[in-house]
Amino acid sequence: MQKIAVIQGAPGPLVQGLFQTLAERWQPGTRVAGVIAEGHGLGERACSAGYLKSLLDGKRYPIFQDLGPGSETCHLTGDGAVGAAVAVAADIARGCDLVILSKFGRLEANGGGLRDAFTAAMEAGVPVLTSVSGPHARLWETFATPLFTLVPPDANAIEAWWRAVHH
Repeated sequence: MQKIAVIQGAPGPLVQGLFQTLAERWQPGTRVAGVIAEGHGLGERACSAGYLKSLLDGKRYPIFQDLGPGSETCHLTGDGAVGAAVAVAADIARGCDLVILSKFGRLEANGGGLRDAFTAAMEAGVPVLTSVSGPHARLWETFATPLFTLVPPDANAIEAWWRAVHH
């Protein structure tokens, strides 16, 4: 069984909610590191980039710049994601059983964002649960093949993957 499980084809909020629920379920007996995405809570904006929240300490890393209501420009910015990646890499170095990374998206496809956290987990041989946004699937495949398997956005399917890799 591949150590990286990728969820594709489901809306981001559904995937992030699933990741949060599973992390909470597993954490009593499993050291889970990583970050999940949270909304920004702002009114009408051109994109949904908000925060990356640490699963270990709850720290929130902003991945947006507030461009004001009515802006038609996506406000995604990578500074917070780089900070989150550094923190997750440090958590991996301290030891964990599983890393949950919100997604491989535009920032990661361009070499930034959480890419260093993905690399740290791969190098440490720690299982990873993530999602990949459709437009960046080909770059993900170049980055991670043959280390991953696709898993449907279903708690039972993800649990089955986790049992298989967590002996």
